[in-house]
Amino acid sequence: MAIPATFAKMLLERAGDARPGLLSEDGTRTWAEVVAEARVRAGALEAMCPPPAPGRPRHVGVLLENVPEYVYWICAAALAGATVVGVNPTRRGASLAADVRHTDCDVIVTDAEHVPLLEAVPDGPPVHVAGSAEYRRLLGAAEPVHRDPGPGERLLLLFTSGSTGAPKAVACSQGRLASIAVRAGDMGITRDSVTYAAMPLFHGNAVMANLAMAVHAGAAVALRRRFSASGFLPDVRRYGVTYFNYVGRALAYVLATPERPDDADNTLQAAFGTEASAQDMARFAERFGCRIIEGYGSSEGAISLRKTPGTPPDALGLPPDGARVAILDPETGLECPRARFDADGALTAPSAAIGEIVGLDAAAAFEGYYRNPEADAERVRDGRYWSGDLGYRDEAGYFYFAGRGNDRLRVDSENFAAAPVERILARWPVVVMCAVYPVPDPRTGDQVMAALELRDAPGGPGGPGAADGFDPAAFAAFLAAQPDLGTKWAPRFVRIVPAMPLTATGKVDKRPLRRDRWEAGDPVWWRPGRDLAYEPLDAGRAAALRAEFEANGRAVVLRNP
Repeated sequence: MAIPATFAKMLLERAGDARPGLLSEDGTRTWAEVVAEARVRAGALEAMCPPPAPGRPRHVGVLLENVPEYVYWICAAALAGATVVGVNPTRRGASLAADVRHTDCDVIVTDAEHVPLLEAVPDGPPVHVAGSAEYRRLLGAAEPVHRDPGPGERLLLLFTSGSTGAPKAVACSQGRLASIAVRAGDMGITRDSVTYAAMPLFHGNAVMANLAMAVHAGAAVALRRRFSASGFLPDVRRYGVTYFNYVGRALAYVLATPERPDDADNTLQAAFGTEASAQDMARFAERFGCRIIEGYGSSEGAISLRKTPGTPPDALGLPPDGARVAILDPETGLECPRARFDADGALTAPSAAIGEIVGLDAAAAFEGYYRNPEADAERVRDGRYWSGDLGYRDEAGYFYFAGRGNDRLRVDSENFAAAPVERILARWPVVVMCAVYPVPDPRTGDQVMAALELRDAPGGPGGPGAADGFDPAAFAAFLAAQPDLGTKWAPRFVRIVPAMPLTATGKVDKRPLRRDRWEAGDPVWWRPGRDLAYEPLDAGRAAALRAEFEANGRAVVLRNP
């Protein structure tokens, strides 16, 4: 069977499909009904907003949670030759207004709950409230239509997660989404599957690794308005979910829910996602009886790495056959030496082995950021695609993740990355989530700081007097027992957070952690000497530490986090 060249053609193959397409809290729609609703909205679009600027399609901003209306508009844009802009509902004020203006939204579709957010854009585009009388009138008067857009026409503008800087709007064409959708079979998605979409539809992971693949396979999609760890297993059982996608620390949050002996009594078969730890993947697969397919990728889509049989547990995996990916030194452009490990599994020369993950022949696959030539130039240099992510590669060719581009630390003249330290801290059984990041040293360079979110065990995991649930002696004993912990890697500061700051897509947002350093309202522990002995960092000790910066002429670094 020929593979459709566009997502619009793929969608039209579902036009007569009487099988369930969308499952949600308010009922079931067949795929035929979904396509019919999309065609109506495609027909109403002209009446909803003025003509776009010459040379570009209409931009439809969608400010909704994961509800059927969102899916209708993605499909409507595909059929109308328009572009959906996924507006992030967790953004506020000037940030939200900047997103709307930067992406040249010609119209915003939202609901009554989110209308107040748009007060930040008083001179913005027309706003249509789904479910309102005027909205129903426009749809009722519309003549269902569909165009035949080409594979190069832009279908989506999806903002990056913003975990390391201001979000950027990634372009995705009709052809690119169609080419992604046909990988459904790799994920085990078939006609009889039920996929679970709880990751936000304004992000690429949900559209590319779930919705598009379900359209191609004719599988049903169960929608969850927003991710809920406690609601995960009840939803799986309610809808008969066989596959779900995740990003960030979603698995960790589900694993932190109380365990029951019947957890594996469910319909799950597979899950696909990124950034879960090896421990969480193994625990999740065992507890819920499903296969975890972990990979490396991004909304930009230029580089992908997948685990294959024989991939080491902590590795990202290998690129697809024929794809050329390397670890390059961002300053020289030369390939970094392959990583070597000692008998305990620790990197022997991390500063030499760690570089940037680069697609040597992937630049053409990157469709660019919308109206952001500076960001485009940062990604594509010398015909190569520079991911901005740190990594290393072992002698067998497997790639490992070492953190985002600004996740490097320099302690006592030793350079290393955050991700290997995070992998070690994640082994501590009481940790739900951890983040490692640099904070300034009073004299020079950095010190290691870790933020830990701990499990809510009865009485807390800490011993007597550990009111925040952190047991300093147990933590020190854990670190001392880790044979692959680098000599400079043990955290100098440990912050206990009630909930890790996350981006809207579930990735750890380290920016507020770096900004707060040890001066946050949360409990902070530190080790003042070389020994693994942690003490509470109270106000007096924090003041003495600040005075040390003053005495060494380094106070300026505390004013510029």
